Formats: sequence, C-alpha cells, structure tokens
Amino acid sequence: MNYQLKIYNSLTGEKEIFKPILEGNVGMYVCGPTVYSNVHMGNVRTFMSFDFIYRTLMHLGYKVRYVRNITDAGHLTDDGDVNNDRFVKQSRLEKLEPMEIVQKYTVDFHKVLSMFNNLPPNIEPTATGHIIEQLELTKVLIEKGLAYVSNGSVYFDVRAYNEQGGNYGELSKRNIDELFANTRDLDGQDEKKNPQDFALWKKASPEHIMKWPSPWGEGFPGWHLECTAMSTKYLGDRFDIHGGGMDLKFPHHECEIAQGKACNGTSPVNYWMHANMLTMNGQKMSKSTGNTILPMELITGNNDFFEKAFHPSVVRFFFLQAHYRSVVDLSNEALLASEKGFNRLMEAVKIINEIAPTANSSQPIANRIIEWKEKCYAALTDDFNSPILISHLFEAVKWIFQWKNGDEEISIDELNTLKSLLNGFVYDVLGLQDLEESNSEKLDGAMRILIDLRNQARKAKNFELSDEIRDKLLSEGIELKDSREGTSYVLK
Repeated sequence: MNYQLKIYNSLTGEKEIFKPILEGNVGMYVCGPTVYSNVHMGNVRTFMSFDFIYRTLMHLGYKVRYVRNITDAGHLTDDGDVNNDRFVKQSRLEKLEPMEIVQKYTVDFHKVLSMFNNLPPNIEPTATGHIIEQLELTKVLIEKGLAYVSNGSVYFDVRAYNEQGGNYGELSKRNIDELFANTRDLDGQDEKKNPQDFALWKKASPEHIMKWPSPWGEGFPGWHLECTAMSTKYLGDRFDIHGGGMDLKFPHHECEIAQGKACNGTSPVNYWMHANMLTMNGQKMSKSTGNTILPMELITGNNDFFEKAFHPSVVRFFFLQAHYRSVVDLSNEALLASEKGFNRLMEAVKIINEIAPTANSSQPIANRIIEWKEKCYAALTDDFNSPILISHLFEAVKWIFQWKNGDEEISIDELNTLKSLLNGFVYDVLGLQDLEESNSEKLDGAMRILIDLRNQARKAKNFELSDEIRDKLLSEGIELKDSREGTSYVLK
C-alpha cells in the first residue's frame, strides 16, 4: 500500500488521512436493508457505493471485514405506534407470517445486489439473531443511569447523556439544547421524559406478533440499538468505518454514537461515511407521487419512464460516474449516454486483451502509462473518486483505439502493463461485467433448467417430452451430450 488514502469523515466534515486501527486491516459496518418490501433503486445506489469502497480497499491491499446487517425486527413507522410495525403491517397485507415477509424480501435483496455484481459482505447478521446482545446493552445503559424504564418500554435518556459529557447531535450538527428548549412544553405528554429520547426496547401489545421476553416484559428491540449490538460484536467497541445512506445520519447514526459512547466509554467509529440520495427525472423518488421504479422494472424495461431495458452493468456504470457523496439523477437520457460510454469502454477492454504488440519498448509510452497509473490511484485514494477514475480510464481508451488503428505502435511490455491495470480497474474495482460474459451466464442458467426438466421427464419415463427437449435444442444449435457424469451441452 504505497498510496495515502483520504476519506471524507461526516463527523468532522473534512477529508482525513485514513489510519486504520490495526495496520493493514479495515473493519467496516454498513447499515443494511429493512426487509419488509422490495429493495428500491435508492438502496441499490447506496449499497453499490459501499461495494465500490469495499472493492477499492481490497484493491489497495487492505484485509477488510465487511459487516452489513439485515433489519428484520423492531422497525416502526415514523409515528412510533407499535401497531404500525412495518413487518406486521406487510404480513397482514400479504397474509404471510412476519418471518415469511423477512425471508421473501431478504431473498429479493440478495438477488438484486447479485444482479448488479455487488460482492457479499463477510458477515451479514440479523436483528432477530442478536436479541440477547441488545438486552445486555440495554441493561448496561440502565445501570449507568442513561436509560429508564417506562410502562414496559426502555428509553435512552438524551438529557442525562449530555449532562454526563455526551454530545448528542455531534454528527448531524444539531443543537440539542435548542431542541429541548423548543419542545419543553411537550414533555410528559407520553411515556418518554423528553421527545428526543429514543427507544431501546418497546413494549409489545398483546396482539403484536414479533416479540421476545425481557426483564421489562414482552417486547421487541428499538431500531437504533440493533446496529450498535451487531457492529460492536463483530468489529469491536471501536472500528474504522461506518457507512450508510445520508438519510440515516439523523437520528439513526446519531443514536449509534450516543449508545456506543454510553456503553463502552469510547466513540464507536473513526470514519463516518454517507452516500447521497437518488432522484429520478429531477424529482425526489416517492411511492406516493408515483415517481419511483424498482430495479427489475428498470432492468427488464417494464416501466413507463425509460424507452428501453438497461443492463445491470450499464446502470452500475451510470451510478459510478457520480461521486458517492453527490446526488444522482436517474433519467432516460442519462442512462442512454452512460450506455454509450460503457460500450466504448468495454470494447476497448476487449481490444487490449486481444491486440498484438507492434513495436519494441518505448520509454515515452512507458512513462505515459506510469503517469496515467498514478492519476488513477490518486483518484481512487481521494475519497474513492469514481468519476475521476473513469475519466482517466477513457484516456487509456483513446490510446487503445490509436493502437488498433495503427496510429501509434505499442510493445508487449507496455501492452501487458496497461492490460493488467485496465482489467483491474474495470473488473475488480468498478465491478463492471462484460455483456457477452453476462449473457453466457444467463445461457448456462437456462440450460441447467432445461436439462433438469429433461432429466425429470426421463425419470418419469416421459421419453416423448425428453426427446422433444433434446431435438428442439438441437434445431437451435445446442447439442445435449449424456454421460455417466451427467448431461452437458455444446454449441454447434
């Protein structure tokens, strides 16, 4: 690792030189999805941003432990009414058990991120799998006088935290004293001491489905405590990077800082990172206005906003053309432009992987490649600046087409150097996929399904169907070959 990485820290509002707690290692936690509905494009943008950050850290030589949770309990709607638990509401709507809802949308989440070529995290804990840890943290906070029991629920006492030296509001830059002053008349109107106090544990009503026993009665965990419990369990009381969407900065991440400091006596995270929002056609994406689109609707073209379907890698390229801290506007024109740029980049990658050298080594060209490499890594290490990296990649694209057209000669040494660098940036760091390779994977998947259907027909002695599948595939130029090891296929 010869490059000095700088990260924009949301806590300080500045780019800072990255210094991991354990040299050569990175502990990174990213807030995962709340799995009561399909993952939306805004989620995809956030998780893709941190996938790029994860890939970059590994490319720079760090050993990364990437933890991303699944929130499968304890997520109330904004009004805080326990009867409006999102999982329970969706389970009633779809006539499924809450954990069926969890499973259904967790599978969808994984499927969508895999489609966009996101790498899985090293650990993916669930809130329901860490109830004991959350109960123990709650007990510690009560013992320290920083939480209180009220009507079977437990709340974090923000005022007591600040009086003991805490600084609730430090991440979102909010003046909590002013908030207290402006809401003093509301104190005592519900079971909380102050409106700013947040739930660590919520009492469950008799009809509430998702609930667990606790020292304070049956209930379920507060949303904010889940991430503190899971991040510290797998990364320690203090770790390197915590990421999430900009919308989580307050109150979720603010609460995590307070809980971590209150429980463990130390700020839990060294570098807070936040990906910015996604808009569509210049407007905020919203279900209520209809200005929204699901990933599969975009990929299949089954929508009213875009004139055609767009490959997941084209969409990924589009997102990475903007910095993770910038707002991105999704539009038909923007995707069409990105598709052209993506196709040209991937054509250049294909050419350089096939082109033959035409000259002896040239020091000027070698120096040019060295300078180009330095610029690429300068972009990567300047707070993961993907758009600047991509602009530099197109410098190399220009050279590659010059070599192809014979406008300039290239030796095998320079060719291999650039080939290795370009493949690394395009495939390993940006996570782009060659469309032909992607189509090949789709063909393999479809053929596995057809071969399984044919095997089932043969097992059922339905030889007419078995032969029909074989013959129709052969007419399309695909020959099935049966052997002791199973059935394979070859393209004729």
